[in-house]
Amino acid sequence: MKDPLVLAFDMGTQSMRALLINPGGRILFKAQKIYAEAYYSKRPGEAEQKAQFYWESLAETSRTLKEKAGALWDDIIAVTCATIRDTCVCLDKNNEPLRDVIVWIDDRTVKDLPPLPLALQIFFKIAALEGKVELQRKKSHCNWISVYEKEVWEKTRSFAMISTWLNFKLTGNLVDSNASMIGHLPFDNKRRTWMRQSDLRRIIFSVKEDQLFDLFDPGAVLGTITALAAEATGIKAGLPLIATGSDKGCETLGLSCLSEEKAALSFGTTATVQVSSRNYFEPSPNMPAYAAVVPGYFNPEIQVYRGYWLLSWFKREFAAKESVQAEALGVSAEKILDERLKEIKPGCDGLILQPYFTPGFAMPHAKGAVIGFSDSHTRIHLYRAIIEGLNFALMQGLEVLNKRGNLTTKEIFVAGGGARSDEVCQITASQFGLPVYRTQTYETCGIGSALTAFVSKGIFSSYEEGLKEMVQIKDEFLPDKNDHSIYRELYEKVFTKMFNKLSPLYQEINEIIRS
Repeated sequence: MKDPLVLAFDMGTQSMRALLINPGGRILFKAQKIYAEAYYSKRPGEAEQKAQFYWESLAETSRTLKEKAGALWDDIIAVTCATIRDTCVCLDKNNEPLRDVIVWIDDRTVKDLPPLPLALQIFFKIAALEGKVELQRKKSHCNWISVYEKEVWEKTRSFAMISTWLNFKLTGNLVDSNASMIGHLPFDNKRRTWMRQSDLRRIIFSVKEDQLFDLFDPGAVLGTITALAAEATGIKAGLPLIATGSDKGCETLGLSCLSEEKAALSFGTTATVQVSSRNYFEPSPNMPAYAAVVPGYFNPEIQVYRGYWLLSWFKREFAAKESVQAEALGVSAEKILDERLKEIKPGCDGLILQPYFTPGFAMPHAKGAVIGFSDSHTRIHLYRAIIEGLNFALMQGLEVLNKRGNLTTKEIFVAGGGARSDEVCQITASQFGLPVYRTQTYETCGIGSALTAFVSKGIFSSYEEGLKEMVQIKDEFLPDKNDHSIYRELYEKVFTKMFNKLSPLYQEINEIIRS
């Protein structure tokens, strides 16, 4: 055995990846299946997928990777599996899915919730939590199923995350990592376990105590690959499946953001800013800091829903010309659009976008807005305004995290599809006024997940030692001081005031549309 290897699965919203990773952080082989249909919708706003689809995608990528790896396949010492968050499945007594998976991007809400006990209504109202509690009740998919699919809910023996079910398919054990419990579940992030029965927050979720499953810290052995799973995947039976964490948590670790001076930006479908801290603090009141992949740490996070999805939207709606050019040149439309970003000055000649398109826990009335339009603006101005607007929102999020956690961020590490663009990274550095770094691979989730297994198997004595070996900085982007000055003034004098000034109008819009 030249190198002990980890087989790391990364189940994303758009694709499944299988990676063979060595202790030097090198991805020796990779297999990826891009989903032909990431999800389907029975009604507008809904997003579902068959659980078996994810299992078959995992098995297929595993078999493909085995063919590529050849003799190195025998050097695998452990398996990990990181998945998207807040994607739930109802299981019967045999751990078979009772209905299709509800994917995190699903936007359905419950309209017929039974009222809370009067005493709790009064308590939440006094605590100024009434609106937030009701929003969480309406957006929790367990509640939707219990109200509108009563027969399914009555048969539900376990209400689990998709990661939990994949663990079962691999090992025969319905178990999961506590760092994967990010979603609408009665989970206590501070204690890294299920909420106590006395916890008032439990009433938000219809999940009962006997519908839950066992949780373990990252690094624990969740079980071993069964003969049945080995036949489907080609993985050697008996190999350990190591508990890891969610895709975002593994990504933050895989970017080496374990120090409180580093922040991780994820330019994905949802744009996020996340930090690691030994101290538990809520990124916003009553919003939990997630249990990190490294035991003893937490990952406070601010999300911008529909983040870099906005660039896909722009490409679909406004970039037909660039798409045709890209096809003729054999490059991506994003590459051509990135070149055109250089045509637009920082600040987009006064065009500013506020990217809060989707209501969330902290912004129940959120809508998007663009201000400053003039007859000199082009669609490329709008393209750059989307990028700058997302970064302004992430800047605001990072300021909140630093203030609430008493942190000082000195470095930014980036991942996700948007981070592949040099121009986006340079704009980000100038907006934040901090150096921005890209590491040696875009597969940062896989690196963080594999690191957990290497520490668990004793290849590294600590996560810190592992990070020194597995993560290398590949690209550095330094801020332009003049550009940062422009961005800072726009941020402080305009962007930070937009939401509060427009929020009453958003509420009016919602009320008019509802009526």
